[in-house]
Amino acid sequence: MHITCTDIHDVLIIHAKIIKDNRGFFSEIFNIHKFYSLTGLKHVSFVQENHSKSKKGVLRGLHYQLKHPQGKLIRVINGSIFDVAVDLRKSSDTFGKWVGIELNDKNLLQAWIPPGFGHGFMVTSESADVIYKTTDYYFPEYENCITCFDPNISIKWPNTNTKITLSERDQKGKSIFASDVFE
Repeated sequence: MHITCTDIHDVLIIHAKIIKDNRGFFSEIFNIHKFYSLTGLKHVSFVQENHSKSKKGVLRGLHYQLKHPQGKLIRVINGSIFDVAVDLRKSSDTFGKWVGIELNDKNLLQAWIPPGFGHGFMVTSESADVIYKTTDYYFPEYENCITCFDPNISIKWPNTNTKITLSERDQKGKSIFASDVFE
């Protein structure tokens, strides 16, 4: 297992060691001691794990909880997504900046998105199963949504030649400057 930093140094890509042979492969996906050692994030603990399945063209996000913010460790077990983290911390040098990572069932990469970030993803395969651990519980009453198409952020989503599908909630997302964000 090793870590790669992204253009936003708090968002990390975790590369699992993959052992392949004629039967298939084996990979240790998560080990808390290695996670602490490689990331230096000794205060992180996970309390919830979620699984979503989506069709091609589904765009989820950009979601965050202002109260009870969640750090997320994200991976794809089937299919492919373009995963995005947006820095929503006003005090950060990278406030309003985004980073995108292709996560799929071939590269077995994981993305660490710390609290203070908005998160979203677009499904780029026929379907995708996404599993993610969170550092706090989901509280729907504290959830916020910034539009995935905010021109102030200018995320360059992949062209999937498929109609984009958004939930009703995501269709009502606000711009970053009309939203409550982190100090």
